[in-house]
Amino acid sequence: MSESYPVVEGEVIFEAPIAGKPCKTWYKVVGNLDSPPLIALHGGPGTGHQYLSPLIDLYTQYNIPIVFYDQIGCGNSTHLREKMGDDSFWTFELFYQQLDNLISHLKLSEYYLLGQSWGGMLASAYAARHPKGLRKVILASGPASVPTWQKEANRLVSELPPETRKTLEDCVRNRDFESPEYEKAYGVFLGRHVCRLNPWPDPVQASFENLNSDMTAYLTMQGPSEFVITGSFKDWEGWKFGHEIEVETLLLNGKYDEMTHACIEPWFRTIPKVKWVTLENSSHMGHFEDRQRYMKLCGSFLSSTRP
Repeated sequence: MSESYPVVEGEVIFEAPIAGKPCKTWYKVVGNLDSPPLIALHGGPGTGHQYLSPLIDLYTQYNIPIVFYDQIGCGNSTHLREKMGDDSFWTFELFYQQLDNLISHLKLSEYYLLGQSWGGMLASAYAARHPKGLRKVILASGPASVPTWQKEANRLVSELPPETRKTLEDCVRNRDFESPEYEKAYGVFLGRHVCRLNPWPDPVQASFENLNSDMTAYLTMQGPSEFVITGSFKDWEGWKFGHEIEVETLLLNGKYDEMTHACIEPWFRTIPKVKWVTLENSSHMGHFEDRQRYMKLCGSFLSSTRP
C-alpha cells in the first residue's frame, strides 16, 4: 500500500573528523518542511531509525513533520567497522557534528528534538549547548546517569527468575555474550524491560538486526549488553548539565522500563522547564507499547505554548 503522506529520502555528505574516508548521512523526511519538524534521534548507539517509525503518527495526527536519520556507523549511513574500540572517534562531538550537518543541509531555522534511549543522552547533551533554532526537546527513556543505569540494570537482573538470573550472572562473569544460553536469558530481560510485545513489531526487529550486524559504536561506547556497561560513556552524568537545557523538556519512561525512575529523576530535578510522565503499560518502547497515549503526550507537548 502506498504512503498517503509526503516522504523524501536523501543523503548528505558528512565530513566526519578522523574518519579516514568519505562519509554520508542517510535521512528521511515525512511531511513538508514548511513548519518546524521533529528530528528523531535513535538509540543504540547503532540501532538505526526503523523502530521509531510510529512517530509518523505525529505528522498524520498533529501535522508535525518528522525527520528520521541513521547516525554514523549504522543503517543506511556510513559504517566504520575499522573504528572498533576507538574512543577518540566515537565521541558525543562526532554525533553533534553529524546532527549540525543535517540541520544545515535541510536549512532548518527551527526544530524539535526527540531522543530515545541513547538518543535521549545525545539530545540532552546537544540541547545543553544552546543550539540555535531548538524549540523543545523530548527525552524518551534517556538516562540522566549511566552509573545509575548500571546499578538499576543490575537490580532488574536480580529480580529475574532464579535460573535466568544465574545464567546471566555466570555468562557475565565468564565474558560469554554469544552462547545460546546467554541469548535465551538475555531475551528474558529484553522481553521484560525493553519491549513487552510478543512478537516484537517488525521495525523493532529491524533495528535490532541493524545493531547486531554492526556493533562497532555500541561495543565501543556502551559495552557488550544493556546491563554490562564498560564502554567510553560508562561514567557519563548528564544531569550535571541539566540546568543548561533552557528549552521546555518532556521526560517519558515506562513503568517496566530498563530506564527506571531512578535513571530519570535527576533530569526532573535539574532541568528548569520540565514535565515527566510515566507510561503505566510500557517498558522501553512506549511508542509501540502504549502508542496512542505516547503520541497524545508528545503531540500535545509539541503543539502547546507552555510546558
